[in-house]
Formats: sequence, C-alpha cells, structure tokens
Amino acid sequence: MRNRLRLKPAPRVQPWHPHAWQLQSLLLGYPDERQAGHLALARGAAPALPAEVREPLLRFAGHAEETGTEALAAAYVATFDHRRRCCPYLTYYAHGDTRKRGVALLRLKQTYAKGGLRLTDDELPDHLAVVLEFAAIDPPAGLRLLTGHRAGLELLCLALREENSPWAALLDSVSATLPPLAGDQHEAVARLAAEGPPGEEVGLDPYAPPRYTPAPPAGGPR
Repeated sequence: MRNRLRLKPAPRVQPWHPHAWQLQSLLLGYPDERQAGHLALARGAAPALPAEVREPLLRFAGHAEETGTEALAAAYVATFDHRRRCCPYLTYYAHGDTRKRGVALLRLKQTYAKGGLRLTDDELPDHLAVVLEFAAIDPPAGLRLLTGHRAGLELLCLALREENSPWAALLDSVSATLPPLAGDQHEAVARLAAEGPPGEEVGLDPYAPPRYTPAPPAGGPR
C-alpha cells in the first residue's frame, strides 16, 4: 500500500528575513543612546519588507519616536523586568525555572558559537532580541529556533497585547516572519496559557536574568 502520509514542508528562509530579524532585534533591546539610530535604520529598511512585517514594525517605531528614549526605557523595565508574564526569555516558556532550562541555555550558546555569534558572560542566549540577532546571522538555524519556540512567542505576544504594550506590535512583526500556526501549535499555545511553564526553581546558576542590551550588528540591513 502506498504511504499516503504527507509531511509538513520545512519553513523556507526568504531573502528579506535577515533584514527583518535584525531590525526586530535592535528594537527589542533596551532603549539607550543608540535608539535614535535604530529607529532611523528601521525607517530606512522597512519599506523593503512585506506589509504584514513592515506595518507593525513601523507602528512601534512611531510610538518610540513620540515617547522618547528615557520614557521608553522606563516602560521597557516596567514591562519586561517587572511583569513575569511578559518574559522575553524564550526557554522559560518551555522549561520554567528548572534544570532543563539551564541545559537549553547551554545548547543555545553552543549553537550560536557554531554560527559565529559569541555572547558575553552576562548575556542570556534565550532573550528574544538575541535569538533574532542570531537569526539575522544564520537564517536557516535561526528560523528553526524561532519556530521551535513558537508557543512561547505567541504567549508573550498575547501577554503584551493584554497589557496594551507597544512591544506587542513588534511581536506581531516577528510572528509575521514565521509560517502560520498549525493545529498542534495552536494547542501548544492554549496549553501553555492554561498551565504555565514548569515551576521548579532550581538549577539556573550562573544564569541570573540580566537586562539584555544588544550591540548593533556590524553593517546593518541594506
């Protein structure tokens, strides 16, 4: 009997993916003195992106420009440092504060090293801004990481929307770079929303979660 099982096609990297991920990485980092340059870069490069990626990214850029760096930085701390449900560290959604998360973080660092991204000791590799920075450097591997953490990404997006956070637009832009959610992914998001991450709070040292401020990648989108 002929095998009628159809496998899902693997997600494909598009030529614009690295530019989108690099812009999103910069704008998801802590707002500092480089923020104006990041916003100018986004304004210049965004027109080349698909509308579903471009429009939410530009909405965030407009809000950031109106708000100013100092106020935006305060909002960033209030959102990502003080609200556990708005956690930007992707392995937290899969493993919570457990020993398994420590292993996942080490594997991420190893993956990054193979792809040419070296982190300092005070940078957690699962911060969404770091994952996107790596995706811009190694798009096939980065796409696999982003799709592998899709449930956490979508739950973070939902939490930011509920908080009426401007960063929800950036998460919408990130989601638009990925394939549509499949049925099992919808189930994973619903299950994670209902049950939450695992809660065993052990095994993360020396990975205390510092605020991540990504350095601008060399070159930038062109």
